[in-house]
Amino acid sequence: MKTGAAGENLAVKYLENKGYITLERNYRFHHKEVDVICEKKGVIVFVEVKSNTNNDFGEPIEKVDRNKASNIIDVAQAYLLKRKLFGKCNVRFDVIGVKNEKIQHIEDAFRK
Repeated sequence: MKTGAAGENLAVKYLENKGYITLERNYRFHHKEVDVICEKKGVIVFVEVKSNTNNDFGEPIEKVDRNKASNIIDVAQAYLLKRKLFGKCNVRFDVIGVKNEKIQHIEDAFRK
């Protein structure tokens, strides 16, 4: 299994164990994508998952830059509009880093 897919699977299990309900995985809008869309206590959470298996390239969460965050926000807006939820629910953007099967979860990692 590729590192990215394995990391996403671990992240989804982690989130579900924390009480999140997975709504979508690998949701696409045009050429942009968000890895996981989930919900907990009425909050829709868009989650970017980054994985690596060694220390050569820093921590996985460091890979989420402003451009990536902007893309995730675009996908989130499209998702919410399509489901007629835009402006009707609380939204949060999280980042999960997976490194050697250890998870680092940053809630509310960035904002619109």
